[in-house]
Amino acid sequence: MLEALRTRRVEKLPAQVQLEGRILFLTEDAGLVRRQLDGQDLDWRPGTTLRDNISTDEITPAYICYYYDETLGDFPYLGLKCGEEFPITRGSVKRGGFVASVSGKRRGKGSSREQSPYAEMCAGIRLVIAENIERIYRENCQNLGVLATTDFSIIDKIRRGEAIPLSAFTADEGEITRGIIEYGGLFNFNVARLQGKVVLTPPNTRPRPMTLGEKIIARHWVVDPSQGKVGVPAVKPGDEGFVVTDIRFSHEYVTPMAAIFFEQLVGADEKVYDPASILMFRDHLTFLGEAMTPERVKEGLLDVALELEKKQRAFAEKQGIKLYGELRLGHHGSEAICHSKILEGHAEPGMMIIGSDSHTPHAGAVGCIAFGVGTTAIFNSWITKDVRLTVPETVKVVVRGAKPANVTAKDFMLEILRHRYVKSGQAIGKLVEYCGDAVESLSVDERATMTNMTAEVGGFTGYVAPDEKTAAYLMEYRGMSRGDATRLCRDLASDPGAEYCEVIEIDASTIRPMIALPGDPGNGQHIEEAAARIKVDIAYAGSCTAGKKEDMDMYARVLAEAAERGERVAPWVRFFIQSGSQDVKRYCEARGYLELFQKVGATFLEPSCGACINAGPGVSKTRDEVTISAINRNFPGRSGPGQLYLANPYTVAASAIAGYITIWEPGRVLAGS
Repeated sequence: MLEALRTRRVEKLPAQVQLEGRILFLTEDAGLVRRQLDGQDLDWRPGTTLRDNISTDEITPAYICYYYDETLGDFPYLGLKCGEEFPITRGSVKRGGFVASVSGKRRGKGSSREQSPYAEMCAGIRLVIAENIERIYRENCQNLGVLATTDFSIIDKIRRGEAIPLSAFTADEGEITRGIIEYGGLFNFNVARLQGKVVLTPPNTRPRPMTLGEKIIARHWVVDPSQGKVGVPAVKPGDEGFVVTDIRFSHEYVTPMAAIFFEQLVGADEKVYDPASILMFRDHLTFLGEAMTPERVKEGLLDVALELEKKQRAFAEKQGIKLYGELRLGHHGSEAICHSKILEGHAEPGMMIIGSDSHTPHAGAVGCIAFGVGTTAIFNSWITKDVRLTVPETVKVVVRGAKPANVTAKDFMLEILRHRYVKSGQAIGKLVEYCGDAVESLSVDERATMTNMTAEVGGFTGYVAPDEKTAAYLMEYRGMSRGDATRLCRDLASDPGAEYCEVIEIDASTIRPMIALPGDPGNGQHIEEAAARIKVDIAYAGSCTAGKKEDMDMYARVLAEAAERGERVAPWVRFFIQSGSQDVKRYCEARGYLELFQKVGATFLEPSCGACINAGPGVSKTRDEVTISAINRNFPGRSGPGQLYLANPYTVAASAIAGYITIWEPGRVLAGS
């Protein structure tokens, strides 16, 4: 494989970039967006409010990601919500002749789906401009060759038809990112590496006190790929290089596009590097047929989506890659959600893990560095086994004190997400270290809720230092001896004197059960602060974030109390409980939870991402429906068109019984409350 790439011709881009075309301003005003689509150029000035917090769910809604080729160019921004309207229609951006797209704060937050910048690129967008840009989305743009900047002065240069120096997009970047931009994308840059056209400068950081995250990065630093030399004494924030990975995984939303890139650019008969360290999952769309609207089925979207599974399965079989597939014919669901299985069966303290999903930090619960990457990065890692990385600064989140019995890790995260530092976007791209006696008291399952939701923080990844609970988890799930488990956890802690760019202090004793109001996980408030009771139509308990064993314990605790009093799910509520893996389902079977769930009127579902990505039972059907959910994010359209509130597992179960968003308290009567 490498020999074929060593003869491939690759050149740098010209020093001047000519961006010819119109500029699309994604404003809060739906009317202004429509006028631009109809051909009117907007004379935008800073006083015109741009849309903030545009998630990848809005750039390419989940159902758009069933496509994985140039067809995506018909669809960018179809989910963009301006006020209460969705002004962009299929093909309208592509027809508009736009070369640049402009928005406000935190562009590209949410899922790591590379379909978003790829759709923009296929529609003609060559440049995205925003006040700040989420890490994975920005890297995906760069990897594809789409330019990205926070410099709004470039707008006037495009309007005047001026050539723009390529250095305007590379000036503040490190050596590798600059090279990727100059070569027009990650693949060409990696080919240049293989050909010796690019020789990277190793970091010259002297030994220093390091955080745990920095230590793991330093141990995996690629020094000389030709000789397999890995590891440096120390790294510091800003050091840029490649790190070798221990595990690379992808799911059916991403694998097919990566496979197409591999076959087209490397060769249909070439083999991936070290297939034993690659995992694939069929976990996102196994319930899709139950959630897709009849209109979309008529459009052929269900058939399009099924092609994703076929392509992934064929590629995995050809390459000899382990595939966690769907259940046997006639049964919806999968063997496991990728994040659940990576933590349960593969992640070890000190590992470097990449996955094709923003919630890859889930595995950081056992003290490893696990982070999400886009399709192009996954595809390139099949060739090199490494991935580019700029060492981030580290935010330390200290949670101290004794939490109330009905407060969980989800409440910790909703409290953190509304913190001014996080809410303002200052944690974007940072390592997040969770510590303090309140975190140490949590199980690994609960720690995984925190590291998982580092994606909502906007962080690079999150982790908890391994300890005795970590060792016990490895013994239980992996069958390790105590000695082996303890050795894996040894010497994995931040050094005294390690540097943090911010320390966030949280008093667990002051936290009360929380909800995040519809629209964003950062819209947190204590439930008791709500001005009025909120009637619930759907309760959804599951996903990678809330489908673990301890989550099931929480649901069962609330529902067992209700059953003892003869209470059932409120007649108007549809209540779904979905496990994250078959291991969790077997746990529920052994404890009698499945019978309990059925007794109170809840519907148990096999593992799948499902409603969390608008692809399974539990999605809303109308804008008026209200859902209380234990998932990780509630961006517009994430789980249907309705109003989606986030809450902890206790609250979701209690609200299903009461029919209203309700705080659970042991022994409290819930029905009709």
